[in-house]
Amino acid sequence: MSNIIIGTAGHIDHGKTSLIKALNGFEGDETKEEKQRGITIDLSFSNLKKGQQNIAFIDVPGHEKLVKNMIAGAFSFDCVMLVIAANEGIMPQTVEHIEIIDLLGIKELIVVITKKDLVEQTKLKEVENQIKEFLDEFDFDIKIISSVSTNDSVSIENLREKLFTIKNTNKTQENFFRYYIDRVFSVKGIGTVVTGTVLGNKCEVDEKVFIPTINKETKIKNIQVHNKNAIEANISNRAALNLQNIKTVDIKRGDIISKKGFLRGFNTLDISFKCLKGKKLYHNRTYSLFIGSKKVEVKVLLFDSTTSLEEGFATIKANEEFFSIYKEKIILRQSNDTIAGGSILNCVNDPMKKSQKRALLDKLYEKDFKEAYKILLDAHKKGLGLISSAQRFALSHQEAIDFGKSIDNVFCDEKELIIYPIETKDYIKQKIQEIYKKNKYALLSNAAIKLRIKWASTSFIQVVLDELEKENVLKREQNLYKNANITEDFSQSLEGFICKRLEEEEFSPTAPYNIYDDLDLDRKLGDNILKSLCAKKQVFRLQHNLFIHADNLTKIVKYMKNIITEDGYIDIQNFKQRFPLSRKYLIAYLDYLDNFSQIKKQDNKRVFVTQLV
Repeated sequence: MSNIIIGTAGHIDHGKTSLIKALNGFEGDETKEEKQRGITIDLSFSNLKKGQQNIAFIDVPGHEKLVKNMIAGAFSFDCVMLVIAANEGIMPQTVEHIEIIDLLGIKELIVVITKKDLVEQTKLKEVENQIKEFLDEFDFDIKIISSVSTNDSVSIENLREKLFTIKNTNKTQENFFRYYIDRVFSVKGIGTVVTGTVLGNKCEVDEKVFIPTINKETKIKNIQVHNKNAIEANISNRAALNLQNIKTVDIKRGDIISKKGFLRGFNTLDISFKCLKGKKLYHNRTYSLFIGSKKVEVKVLLFDSTTSLEEGFATIKANEEFFSIYKEKIILRQSNDTIAGGSILNCVNDPMKKSQKRALLDKLYEKDFKEAYKILLDAHKKGLGLISSAQRFALSHQEAIDFGKSIDNVFCDEKELIIYPIETKDYIKQKIQEIYKKNKYALLSNAAIKLRIKWASTSFIQVVLDELEKENVLKREQNLYKNANITEDFSQSLEGFICKRLEEEEFSPTAPYNIYDDLDLDRKLGDNILKSLCAKKQVFRLQHNLFIHADNLTKIVKYMKNIITEDGYIDIQNFKQRFPLSRKYLIAYLDYLDNFSQIKKQDNKRVFVTQLV
């Protein structure tokens, strides 16, 4: 089915809601306050169908004090239906609504002149010319200009038929589902329901989705599209989603629903902006920012001025996180005035110098992703994750990989989706050589090296290991690498090294992984050595990570038995008085006493069996 969202715009009382009712019979002003005041206060949603075509209407309030609600709806529009009353013509909110639509980059426009029955034909023509002259200042694609009266069914039917000729060409499919919540409510026996517009990609019944503001995954139990159950909701569908195990108090208008792993939250955004005619953005000043159905107070920091600018780049700072994507539109307002609109260029807060950030914004503004990658790599010497490209650049994983591979002097890890500056290879090589220089008997695998260089991918490490092997610096034995200059087989000697160390550490032996790290041994190899020592009864395992030399275990058991003889028992307190060890060791040794038949546990004490008789 073809879906398109048409939003209304226009001055208060110019007939937006009445026009929707004439087109599809939907009574938009449903709340008690709306009926009492005779105006639209919040967004209302309805639709019109013909065959496989569906038009969703979002009717917005026209009152100047309710522009914030109008903006919340406008982010979802594919096309705008500008409603202007013939008896009044262009009015202040007509102008502000069109300015907002222009700032949001919505280009397709339908012009509907209402109340044509209230004016003469010559006046109607004057109003139409006035509208055309006004819209010439903007870059809109005007699809329809139609004059109607809700008392003239022919004019309404004519407009209805024209609306079905409009095709949705604006929203493009992204890599993942996004959905800004505009309403939250609970239905008895059903649970929490949210409404919003599907962005990015479709969603399906029983699909798992993620709410990043509360860091919680949920499942879509049911979907309704225009009050009818559906198995899926596609881009530009107005959809109600029934969410599993989510309370209405946990989420609110403006929260986003998406897929887990795609969106990271940051309390800063870097934007490009352009102010409305005669207005400026001021440096270090607070504004209201609108994004999707979300409104938040922010501080604006200009890039190229410490006073004010009419257009340029700025950093937005807030006290809460944004979960946004590249090129997403924003509106900035102050009190009841719309000041500027813009696009998000950088939604990830990267640690970089201001000069680097400025260069990055230039390239992102131009959509020069190759150069943007280079700038980011200069700031991310230890690798740049390609998985974030869906958020950073609105690219698919494959597109991100293709860009990464096309950049000169980088290593692109297609499996782990990371790219590195090629000079980073020298750093990894240096770190590996330092290990083998410090300990010529080091015996490590790729995985063991990654534990020491956590940010490096295994594929990148392997490239370096292959080079060191080719250069005859290292020699590979199965999956382990040893110093190529050492010719003797020292693997057997490693048992002696570890056994000697445990003997010297007496009653406070080091945890195995720490021993392996100190000796630069692969962990799997180290585990096998300890298993061998335990099998030979040279070492005993008391706990998961506690291995003690056999001689030391014999000694500590003898000391513990002496304590029982002297005090009549042994417990944590009198044991610690003689041996100030950590609780981990004391408990392990006391538990080991339970293996002896002449010793029994009595409450928290150990005593000789003869004492119980």
